[in-house]
Amino acid sequence: MPVQTTFDFDALLSSAKEAYGEVLLELADEGVDFVFTYTDNVAPSTTAGALVKKYPERCFNFGIAEPNQVGASCGLALSTGLPVFSQVFGPFLSLRAADQIHTDIAYNDVNVRLIGTHSGATAGGGPTHNTIADLALYRAIPNLTVCVPADADQCKKFIRASIDYQGPMVIRIDRGGSPNVYADLGYDFKIGRAIEAAEGEDVTIITCGTFLYWSMMAVKLLKEKGVSARLVDMHTIKPLDVDAIDKSAKLTGAIVTVEEASINGGLGSAVAERLAETGYGGKFARIGLPDEFLVLGSLDEVYDHYGISPEKIALRVMKLLGK
Repeated sequence: MPVQTTFDFDALLSSAKEAYGEVLLELADEGVDFVFTYTDNVAPSTTAGALVKKYPERCFNFGIAEPNQVGASCGLALSTGLPVFSQVFGPFLSLRAADQIHTDIAYNDVNVRLIGTHSGATAGGGPTHNTIADLALYRAIPNLTVCVPADADQCKKFIRASIDYQGPMVIRIDRGGSPNVYADLGYDFKIGRAIEAAEGEDVTIITCGTFLYWSMMAVKLLKEKGVSARLVDMHTIKPLDVDAIDKSAKLTGAIVTVEEASINGGLGSAVAERLAETGYGGKFARIGLPDEFLVLGSLDEVYDHYGISPEKIALRVMKLLGK
């Protein structure tokens, strides 16, 4: 059975960027031992800022030296034996600190949780600040678990679950202001296990991150057009829930992936690889950001320009189905 979602498109926005600080503060208050490293964009007014103020002995500011921060986070994990949560501005985490992620964090297989904020096109700083190549990079690095929370509450679930999870992890979140997707906050959650968010018979949409919300809106539009769309929240890109993909292949004759990342190497590529390996004979399409440096504009404008707005997701699905 699918997990109950809100489908309340006027719901109050929530911020995963605030949620990670909130849950870390809760964990610290509960007596859980961990270390926190962060970059210069953690303001004192944020929940992460409150953690720094209340527990300064476990928090370390690295300014804008992201590679040093990632490398030092590995050292802190090795020397203390504690999990290290490391908040890094997303564009600089995936590219500027790639060597440290690969050689320090992943090679040593340490319990560092890299929290990459401002993912996708949400940074608002133009081509140099868009985080769209990260999933392709992360998927190719051994030992690295790759998580993309759908909303603020799911971000908290990842943080809590990561306390006892072994190995390095990336938690990819956006800039903030995304709707809460799940109405039932007690749903069964496990790293590496996808969630069925809606039942459907004509097509399966597999998505991740805040684009679960946009895909929900597309499902609503498709329903109005007489198309029954199944929706899967693939919140963990690695390890990939291949059983969920196989199930989708059996239930529907068409599968579409939707992601706010480069069309090359991300969720769509991962799903396509599984479908090809298992001989899937149905229709398939990937919806994501193209192989180019993105245009600059508001998120709605950027999403519409690249065909990942709810209306254009629905249109792409209709065309795939020949409707």
